[in-house]
Amino acid sequence: MNQPTIDAATPASPPGRVIVLTGPPGAGKSTVARLLADRLSPSVHLHCDDFWHFIKQGAIAPYLPQAHQQNETVIGILANTAYGYAAGGYQVISDGIVGPWFINAFRTVGETQDIDLHYIVLRPDQDTTLHRAASRSDDALTDPEPIRALHQQFTDIEAFQGHVLDTTQLTPETTAGSILHGLDEGAFLLEPRSLS
Repeated sequence: MNQPTIDAATPASPPGRVIVLTGPPGAGKSTVARLLADRLSPSVHLHCDDFWHFIKQGAIAPYLPQAHQQNETVIGILANTAYGYAAGGYQVISDGIVGPWFINAFRTVGETQDIDLHYIVLRPDQDTTLHRAASRSDDALTDPEPIRALHQQFTDIEAFQGHVLDTTQLTPETTAGSILHGLDEGAFLLEPRSLS
């Protein structure tokens, strides 16, 4: 019986890209990420919250100040995972709260790889964010106080203002369409050390 052989001359898949889709809770990240993953091929959707849920003992709510070391660890693992998939040719959408204070974890991993990094901040106005967050179910964050604080942190990001997409009046479908157009234009491209 003949065994299948691997053609050594077959070129490796070209690298994909890493798309970090972020914003405050209730901004629509996961919904939009699913739409992007459906329209990009081949694609991987990394739901960042899952990486915190993998911690079974000793987890700290990530919005608390004492969670900083835990959060740095999780973001580092997430960044390495995203680039691992992208190196295999996948379009990787990482959706979660990856503020400018953590994007360097992705930029550092990307320094050694020829893989594009795109950074997109979904930022509806605060009232819309609070309304959307309050209507979520499961174990999503719905407490208004940390949501307001995170919205404010995503408002004070001057160096990354060009990466912000105001989704107050946008549906998830139109948001995904705007992002796809911006990706084609390189509007959200983030060089490994272009910003500080």
